[in-house]
Amino acid sequence: MKILIADDDPQILRALRITLTARRYEIVTAATGAEAINVAIEARPDLYMLDLGMPELDGLDVIHALRGWTSAPILVVSGRTGAGDKVDALDAGADDYVTKPFSIDELLARIRALTRRVIPQEDAPPSVRLGDITIDLAARVISRSTPEGQVAVRLTPTEWAVLDLLVRNAGKLVTRRTLLADIWGSEHITDTGYLRLYISQLRKKIEPDPARPRFLLTEPGMGYRLTTGA
Repeated sequence: MKILIADDDPQILRALRITLTARRYEIVTAATGAEAINVAIEARPDLYMLDLGMPELDGLDVIHALRGWTSAPILVVSGRTGAGDKVDALDAGADDYVTKPFSIDELLARIRALTRRVIPQEDAPPSVRLGDITIDLAARVISRSTPEGQVAVRLTPTEWAVLDLLVRNAGKLVTRRTLLADIWGSEHITDTGYLRLYISQLRKKIEPDPARPRFLLTEPGMGYRLTTGA
């Protein structure tokens, strides 16, 4: 597996390159935001590890640029510890966030968790139909059938992350703990109010009547289940 590490601290780059190479990861590096995008285009890594405070282009700008053409996991590794920084990074399209200083064991665990969620393209799930809504996970496109034709439904990166996990487990209960841990990290497993907000936003976009959900169902006290409504 190929990992791009982008950080303007040469000591961190060197330490991570040595550590991850020893665990048989293929490593490419970048010291600026602009270089990170160029290396990403050339190397097509399977996973990205990005600092937020890089020169030339901020880490958030890099995330936005990457999400324009790749769905590969993005792990932010940053010294910024504020909740606002974490929310901004996750909403921009990052999949997980680790603050510096970090333990190598924690970092490796985060990498393993993210790589378990990577599905090879040939095994990508087919489109899912929910009433007049079609969800194409591989293309990251949602469309609604109307008398005038297909209309795109826009989701934020975090809304996509929630829906992606539910669609991949269609018909099954996905616990609140699983959703929170997989999307926001294990330190957020009690932030159920934040999860309810995103579920509510998704219902407004995919349900015919958000007040009476037909597809995105709540399992009281446990979590959520996506059904075809049949």
